[in-house]
Amino acid sequence: MLRSTQRVCKAVRTPSNYHSSQTRSFASVQSSFPSTPSRSPPYQKILRNFALVRRLLGNSRKLTLAEKILYSHIQSSQDPTLAEELLADSLLSNTDNGRNIRGNANLKLKPDRVAMQDASAQMALLQFMTCNLPSTAVPASIHCDHMIVGEKGADVDVPESIRGNKEVYDFLESAGKRYGIEFWPPGAGIIHQAVLENYAAPGLMMLGTDSHTPNAGGLGAIAIGVGGADAVDALVDAPWELKAPKILGVRLEGKLSGWASPKDVILNLAGQLTVRGGTNHLIEYFE
Repeated sequence: MLRSTQRVCKAVRTPSNYHSSQTRSFASVQSSFPSTPSRSPPYQKILRNFALVRRLLGNSRKLTLAEKILYSHIQSSQDPTLAEELLADSLLSNTDNGRNIRGNANLKLKPDRVAMQDASAQMALLQFMTCNLPSTAVPASIHCDHMIVGEKGADVDVPESIRGNKEVYDFLESAGKRYGIEFWPPGAGIIHQAVLENYAAPGLMMLGTDSHTPNAGGLGAIAIGVGGADAVDALVDAPWELKAPKILGVRLEGKLSGWASPKDVILNLAGQLTVRGGTNHLIEYFE
């Protein structure tokens, strides 16, 4: 369970002219880029890949929801023979023929989506442009939020950010139009909240160049925070490599009391685990 809060903020509706037409809107204000691909995960592809995973590991093999989603995004192919070879390379190598995948397998993954914040998107896009591709291999979005300095309130801070970072915003917007990337202008909301409200969905796997990207896990997605170079792997259709994470299961019992929220449970657990305890782990809550 995750409570989503919609914050009213100053939103710039005309990205090509940042200094005009400012109106109030929700954090999930519509993106400025009209011709965008579907925001739904490619469920048919995910289910087809999962069927291959089941065939490889056996129907009796128990998998958590997180593992089902993750393994369904291993690099595959329309050719059944090649698809099985690719899956076997990720799941069976160095894992005692698939018996000890967690913490041992080197997974070659194909995420469904990429989200980038304005600071890290610059270098990622410059790297992507050197590949001379007409568009990104997966749906992607740019969110202009990190370069806004919160000091005096939205009415003052957003226009000042637009004036001070105009060259950056113009580049990001033009690159978005050139390569089919959704562009969320300054004032359109915080990246992880925009992702949660607009892109997150059960079964999705995505990369985000923001440390709060795992927030989308609240809606049943596997969302991983990465650096800009890792995001480029997905943008150019190269497999993104990850050491198969261990699974830390958290069983929820009873009910919350007083003013406690699901986030309090998460923060308490994070405090117990520390960064070292959570590294290379997927934390999965269940009842």
